This record gives sequence, structure tokens and C-alpha cells, in this order.
Amino acid sequence: MHHTTDNRPSVLLVMGPDIADRLFTDAHRARLATLARTDPGLVAHDLDSPALAPALATADALLTCWGAPPLTAEVLDRAPRLRAVIHAAGSVKHHITDACWRRGLTVTSAAAANALPVAEYTLATILLAGKRVLPAAHRYRELRAGHDWRRELDDAGNYGRTVGIVGASRIGRRVIELLRPFDLTVLLHDPYVTAAEAKTLGVRLASLDTLCARSSVVSVHAPQLPATYRMIGPRQLDLMRPGTTLINTSRGSLLDEPALLPHLTSGRLHAVLDVTDPELPPADSPLYDLPNVLLTPHVAGSLGNELHRMADWALDELERFGRGERFADPVRASDLARSA
Repeated sequence: MHHTTDNRPSVLLVMGPDIADRLFTDAHRARLATLARTDPGLVAHDLDSPALAPALATADALLTCWGAPPLTAEVLDRAPRLRAVIHAAGSVKHHITDACWRRGLTVTSAAAANALPVAEYTLATILLAGKRVLPAAHRYRELRAGHDWRRELDDAGNYGRTVGIVGASRIGRRVIELLRPFDLTVLLHDPYVTAAEAKTLGVRLASLDTLCARSSVVSVHAPQLPATYRMIGPRQLDLMRPGTTLINTSRGSLLDEPALLPHLTSGRLHAVLDVTDPELPPADSPLYDLPNVLLTPHVAGSLGNELHRMADWALDELERFGRGERFADPVRASDLARSA
């Protein structure tokens, strides 16, 4: 018998309490054990804890998820061997600091895996909005009687509708892809997309104002940046035709909610809001009760078994790291100025 040295990377799990149990199945934990030297029972919530010092000092990589604390210069000083951060969730803005980039760490995120459920939620709500399912269901509950539904829903249907996508983010692009099989015209507003790229995507480029004026459904997929704060404001809302549905699965701050509310309370516009500003609307908010609003508690992103897709993805990246290969989906500091 000959012994080989264990050259698996040393990995420390860093995430909020209870997340690891939802992220990893037993099969994931078994795979993690084959890919890395790690203590699967050790999950760091707070990197300042002295008990974690040995694990941090020997870590080649951190496997992070929601609730990971910021990787400050002080934390990195205690992690001399650290070369990579593998984030099993979307945005890395909460924990990847300038110090990480200065240190030359390679970073990867499961944003592509997390984009899929958001896009699926969006597709479902676009199709339901076109079919006027929500208002019809509310009216049916009220009437509980025979009714001329064909006449009332004369403006319903998804044939030949125009859908406006605001932002060719990963999620925006995935929504465009999912909309392909349907008889819809898709308009896109994104200042970074060229005409040639739009042609490849199968969409028509439009200014934000034109998109709002022409679309039956407007779905927001832009990142939260100073430039996108309340980008859907009074002017854009006024341009939308009566009966337009506004879908927001990005961040609440991208819509001017005070300007939107009168359009919703009057019934002029419809909305599907998975995110609001504030994140939890006050208990007396009309959003909870309006029949033309579908309000959901930020559930479009990975939920339940969808976390396992992010775990699969993160372990694939860990496997590449262990083999000395490049990450399939690296995050670059330069991308963060215009991404979520």
C-alpha cells in the first residue's frame, strides 16, 4: 500500500444560522466530504469567534450563502491561505469587500442558478396577467353566480400581446428565453444592450418611456443601483395604458411606490409585487387587499428545494477549484457596478 497526500482543498462553510441545513441534503454533504477537507458540522456565522480561528487560518476556500458576514481586511488577515470564495446564492455585495479584490481572491456566485426560479415566477405571472386570471378569480368569488365572462374578459388573452422587459440581467435574459414559445412581442429596455445583441435575443430595443407606453405587461429586472432608484416613476406610470400589469421581482426601490399607489387604488393599473419598499409593507398598506394586486413575500428567488440547485452549482465550482480549473461563473469586481 502507498499513501498519497490529501490534496483536497480545505473549506470552511460561512453562512447564517440554519441555512446550511436547508441548503444541503445528505447527498450534498457526502459530496462535499469527497471534494474538500472540511468539518461539515462547523458552520461559521461570525468570523470573529476565536473558536473559528484554526479553521479560518487553514481555509483555502470559503463556501458562503445568505447571512455570511463581511470579509473585511481584518478577517482576511486571519485567513492567510484563502484563495477563493464560492457563494451558493445570488449577489455577493453583502460580504465581498474591496479587501477581497485587493487580496486577489477569486469569487464565484450561484446567481445563474438563483435566476431560474425568479424567471419561472415571472413567466407564470406574465401569462396569468395576460389572461386576466387574478381579476377574474376575485370577481368570481364576489359574484358566485352565472355571468357573461366572455364579454367582461374581452381584453384578456396572450395572443399578440406586447411584454416589456426592463433590464437584460441574468433574470431578464432568462425571462426573454422562456417567453420564446409564446405569440408575444418582447420589448427590452437596457442601456448596455446593442442592436445586434437584441436581434440575437429576439427582442426589440425601446426607450423606457416607449416600453411603458406600448406594453401590456412591464416586468422589472434591473439591478438595485443609485441610477435605478425609482426608475419607474410618475412619468412612466402615466404612460402605461389602463389595464397594464407591472411586475416587480427585483427590488422595491426600483418603483416609485407612492406614485404607483393611486394607479392601483383606482384600478387603472394592475401589479404583481414580490418585493416592496419597505420590504414588509405596513399592516395598513392597501397592497394587501387590492383585488388588482398580487402581493407575495419575496418568494420568487430560490425557495425550498430550489436551494438544492444552488448547492449543486456551488459544489460543481468547488470541484473545479479542487482540480485547479477556472470557475465556470466568476464574479469580477468590474461587474458589480452594474449588477445586483
